Amino acid sequence: MTATSDKQAVAPRVGVVMGSNSDWEVMKNAAAILAEFGVPYEAQVVSAHRMPDDMFRYAEAARERGLVAIIAGAGGAAHLPGMIAAKTTVPVLGVPVPSKYLRGEDSLLSIVQMPKGVPVATFAIGEAGAANAALFAVAMLAADDKTLADKLDAFRAKQTEAARGMTLPAL
Repeated sequence: MTATSDKQAVAPRVGVVMGSNSDWEVMKNAAAILAEFGVPYEAQVVSAHRMPDDMFRYAEAARERGLVAIIAGAGGAAHLPGMIAAKTTVPVLGVPVPSKYLRGEDSLLSIVQMPKGVPVATFAIGEAGAANAALFAVAMLAADDKTLADKLDAFRAKQTEAARGMTLPAL
C-alpha cells in the first residue's frame, strides 16, 4: 500500500508507515488528521521483518526527502518504530497497533522501551494513539508555521466547545 495526501505537487512532510496493510485500520486515523490540517504526507507498508532493506532505505532517505516526522505503527513485536529511529535522526512517533492476543500491550512495551540514545516518542495503543501522533506532528510543524498554528488553535477550541456542550442524561 502506498498512499499520499491530496497535495501531490507538494513533497510529503510526514511519513506514515506500518508493518502490514492490516495496520491501516489504526493508522488511517493519523492520515485523516494530517489531511484535515492540510499537511502533506505519504503512507506505506515498510515491514521491519519482511522487508528490512526497504525499511532501512526509507529511514536513511527520510531527512533528505524533506520528512520532519515519521509516524510508525506496529503490532506484535513492534520493531518498526525503533528500527526506523536507529537509521534516521528524523523524529519517530510510535503507535502501538492492537494485536490479536495481547491487545497491543506487547506492542506498547516494545516501542516504549527504547535504549538510551535512540528515542521514539510513544503514543497510546490504537486509534487514539495514531490520531495523537499526527496531532503531535502537526504541533511540531506549527512551531514555525503561523497558519498551521492557527489551525491547531482552532481545532483545540472546537474540542473545548464540544466538551462544554456535553450533557448527562437524567437519572
